[in-house]
Amino acid sequence: MTQPKNRGTAPSGRGKGSGSASSAGRASDKGGPRKGKQQRGGSGSTRPSQPTAAPQWPKRPTVDVHDPDGVRLQKLLAAAGVGSRRVCEDLIRQGRVDVDGQVVTELGVRISATQVVHVDGERVQLDESRVYLAFNKPLNVVTSMSDDLGRIDIGNYVGERKERLFHVGRLDADTEGLLLLTNDGDLAHRLQHPRYGVLKTYLAQIQGPVPRDLGKRLREGVMLEDGPASVDSFKVVDSQPGKAIVELILHEGRKHIVRRMLAEAGHPVLSLVRTQVGPIRMGDTKPGKWRSLSTAEVAALYKAAGL
Repeated sequence: MTQPKNRGTAPSGRGKGSGSASSAGRASDKGGPRKGKQQRGGSGSTRPSQPTAAPQWPKRPTVDVHDPDGVRLQKLLAAAGVGSRRVCEDLIRQGRVDVDGQVVTELGVRISATQVVHVDGERVQLDESRVYLAFNKPLNVVTSMSDDLGRIDIGNYVGERKERLFHVGRLDADTEGLLLLTNDGDLAHRLQHPRYGVLKTYLAQIQGPVPRDLGKRLREGVMLEDGPASVDSFKVVDSQPGKAIVELILHEGRKHIVRRMLAEAGHPVLSLVRTQVGPIRMGDTKPGKWRSLSTAEVAALYKAAGL
């Protein structure tokens, strides 16, 4: 007995979902599906010109940071003050250390001290030749390592050091306070560049009384001869009859900027001291003295400079 033809049913072994793609292919060979008719399928059909899988992007190449002539990574980290040798080994095993942008988890890796190392995202300076000092510049000291006019300068205080140091930014002769000294040119450049917005904090003694709107005026900006200038923060620290002490925080670096802003606002500066640069505070360092920055302070400076 002849079996009737089973018209309109899917071939044996194929379901509706598997047959729809081939049907769509046959329809496209004949000019595509008729107008008004919606194609049926499983999870959705694709046009022949469309990709059927997500593109496979090339993997980021792995950089070999190992230097056979270098020093073991954990030893350099320990020497830089990150922690004991065992603590540094644990940090490496946990994948919390990267060298030149590559995470290092093997204890046998050797590197040179000039390579860029981060621990938990913070830069660690391994190069022992790098120097970072916080200097409290006294009054009437010129911000220069050597002055042609014979005036007292920074070199009179740090000239005995063998490194070729230079100052990060400037302070007027009649302004005292924190001045960073280093031989790290890349860091110094970034700390001074307005693009990175490293804040400086000043304490100024001005003529009083201080009007209530002075902070608002300075935050909104005052017009100087070389363009507008504004502070990021302002507050009154102390107020006495005829004078007051105010704190200004700003990222501006133009010459005499604090004095000119306050003079324009009608409150000339009587005395001025810088107490902080980025994350570094002057603390109890006495005028004419300097101290070496700690490992944590250097890391904080790198972070502030975006390095």
